[in-house]
Amino acid sequence: MELEIVAKALKELGHPTRLRVYKHLVKSGYNGLPVGKLQEELDIPGSTLSHHISGLVSAGLIKQQRDGRTLYCIPQYDMLDGVVGFLQDECCSSQPPGDEKE
Repeated sequence: MELEIVAKALKELGHPTRLRVYKHLVKSGYNGLPVGKLQEELDIPGSTLSHHISGLVSAGLIKQQRDGRTLYCIPQYDMLDGVVGFLQDECCSSQPPGDEKE
């Protein structure tokens, strides 16, 4: 995964409200949640929630899908896996052998 993509995702997740929204969506599963239910469960004003959802969508962390009159927010687990993987990919690769901390 490219550095710029990961940086954008981490930037969006760096805001407490967006992180809270994203964490709630990740817990909800692969079907996501309707925006109205998300708003109700997190007690966030509609315009504020819309602003934060927009940031998460632009970073590729969630997508929105309409089903009739209901708009769903769906977490993109492949993006989450990519961000976490990017951070873990080279874990301890510069550490000399035998220099492990106990």
